[in-house]
Amino acid sequence: MKCKCRLLPLTQQDIFVIGRIVFRLIISDGFNIISADLSELLGLKDYMGVMYFITLAEKVVPVSDEHVKVTEEKFDGVEVVLYQPKQRGGETELRRAVIYLHGGGWCLGSSRMSPYDLLARTIVTKLDAVVLSVEYRLAPAHHFPVPYEDVYHVVKHFLQKGVLARYSVDPGRIAVSGDSAGGNLAAAVSQQLQREPGQQVQLKAQALIYPVLQALDLNTPSYQQNQDMPILPRTLMVRFWSEYFTSDKALFRAMMANTHNNPESSRLLKFVNWSAFLPETYHRKYNYSAPAVVQGVGGEAVGMDVPSRSFADPRASPLLVPDSALRSLPKAYVLTCEYDVLRDDGIMYVTRLRAAGVEVTHEHYDTGFHGGLMFTVWPTDFLIARRMTDNYIKWLEENL
Repeated sequence: MKCKCRLLPLTQQDIFVIGRIVFRLIISDGFNIISADLSELLGLKDYMGVMYFITLAEKVVPVSDEHVKVTEEKFDGVEVVLYQPKQRGGETELRRAVIYLHGGGWCLGSSRMSPYDLLARTIVTKLDAVVLSVEYRLAPAHHFPVPYEDVYHVVKHFLQKGVLARYSVDPGRIAVSGDSAGGNLAAAVSQQLQREPGQQVQLKAQALIYPVLQALDLNTPSYQQNQDMPILPRTLMVRFWSEYFTSDKALFRAMMANTHNNPESSRLLKFVNWSAFLPETYHRKYNYSAPAVVQGVGGEAVGMDVPSRSFADPRASPLLVPDSALRSLPKAYVLTCEYDVLRDDGIMYVTRLRAAGVEVTHEHYDTGFHGGLMFTVWPTDFLIARRMTDNYIKWLEENL
């Protein structure tokens, strides 16, 4: 029996839609990672330079619409995108605010990507809130602590009473939030602000979406279980960590083998001991084995001393602080996903925050995967992404 169906000519819009779907699938099946590896091997372009095409493909120009006023500014020398509800006549009421930090492993991503632009507009319209999205500088051009310091300077600038008054923000209703590497930066800045006695305006809440929180043990159960999971396989997450610290490939090789800890960082392994901080259900079939400790990094001469100091720095790994440093932190929302190498980082932080007396809401998605919140833009508009967004905004509405 012959098929009587025929192919209709494709319009420009059809081609755009198909291209976007293929683009998303390329990210999902790791093709882009293979391309980046091959390009670097052949000397054509560095690994992260190839991966950055993901960011460029999703970029938009944030513009104002009928409900949201959008401006691009600089706070203390750092680029930011500011989203505000459009003023209605005679308004004097102060609004809550969310400082949002995008993900991308400190190497990729932008506040100007379409999913982040959509998320900011959704927060503004549903919460009548101001959203400050930070365009921090990226590795490998800018290694740690530059991305962290950019975020810190923006937050400190924004929390000045005069600046808050300029944007009609209530000083008592400000949250810092971020996904993945952005969650790392949000947690680190929250800790730093609590350590500064002269800080007049404090954060009311922190909302961390599948955050990356420690660089000491890259062989937790979730790293092992999800090592080949699309979106963020273990190899890519380790690559992000190593590029955040240095461009020396010796560090990447050592981190892949989980032999990158030195005597200085090994003293802090107790703070990331998953056998103590993960509920039994997440241990699965895995048995705890403390990461190896070596002189130098992986027994190789890295040629620079930045990594040896950075591993032990809580600005890079917020899980490395003692309980006493957690007790005064603002209430927290932590989202984790089952199919994510970073799942255990978030769950360990939940355990430690609760033990320190911090109010924590933990939302775990049994069918969730890393980066799920980004799949909100048609034609890759996923139901789980909408659920994540709705629940996240509901928590902000009730707690900010």
